[in-house]
Amino acid sequence: MTSDILVGTASWTDKTLIACGRFYPPACRTAEQRLRFYADQFPLVEVDSSYYGMPTPQNAQLWAERTPAHFTFNVKAFRIFTGHQTQPAVLHKDIQQALGPDVPRTLYYADLPPEIRDELWRRFAEALEPLRAAGKLGALHFQFAPRVMRNREGIAHVERCVEKMAGHLLAAEFRHQSWFAGEHVDWTLDFQRRLGLVHTVVDSPQGFANCVPCVFDVTNPKLALVRLHGRNREMWNAKGLAASSGRFDYWYAQEELAAMVPEIRHRHAGRTRARRLQHQQPGPGAVGARMMRALLQ
Repeated sequence: MTSDILVGTASWTDKTLIACGRFYPPACRTAEQRLRFYADQFPLVEVDSSYYGMPTPQNAQLWAERTPAHFTFNVKAFRIFTGHQTQPAVLHKDIQQALGPDVPRTLYYADLPPEIRDELWRRFAEALEPLRAAGKLGALHFQFAPRVMRNREGIAHVERCVEKMAGHLLAAEFRHQSWFAGEHVDWTLDFQRRLGLVHTVVDSPQGFANCVPCVFDVTNPKLALVRLHGRNREMWNAKGLAASSGRFDYWYAQEELAAMVPEIRHRHAGRTRARRLQHQQPGPGAVGARMMRALLQ
């Protein structure tokens, strides 16, 4: 496999990955054992937990210590930064206290006072520092909510994220079709190039407002990123508890993965440092990631 094409999965601690019994040996029972085993199988992982709650420098230090020298962590941005609703309970205790007793049950970025927004950005960057110091921090993945559309407000928010995380490599994944509808494709790609954002190639079901087409292109010469969400149309917009994992319940056939290889190789050609992250929902995700790695050899 080309040395600078990296293949991995989203999270090494996903409940379905652990419960499926097909990836981790029975002896891998602790968080440390699972990360060490995972890092022996793949050179790259996406940290998914940082979307649900702010990571800590202590955990990042442990991740750095438990993985090989050239292992890479792509880290998902905390959900308040990407336009998703957030419960106050997942914020730091002192932040909750600063918000006061009348805080809404769900928060959006715009609901926060400017000084608290700045403090959250500061803490997010601080939490990533152990990975960056160890040379193991890849891209910060900003998976923007469907409510972040290609309009004045959405464009300004994306620009704000880039400004707040200056000095880091950011990847953008849009979840509203307005960014890539018809003639907007070229505009959005140029917008990402101007900001230095890594364009995320997304494979997912089509025909929904919260899906974007699979556009193979590169907007930052440092990195190219592909995320495979599966093609489970029936579950994509399901409601309730089944929605979070059910939409990713899809097993790519070898032929489907093989069809993407020419595009991946083409985008890789001539790039100084191109990395690809495969995202599938485990357990099939670990199997699918191995299949993709084999196809790229």
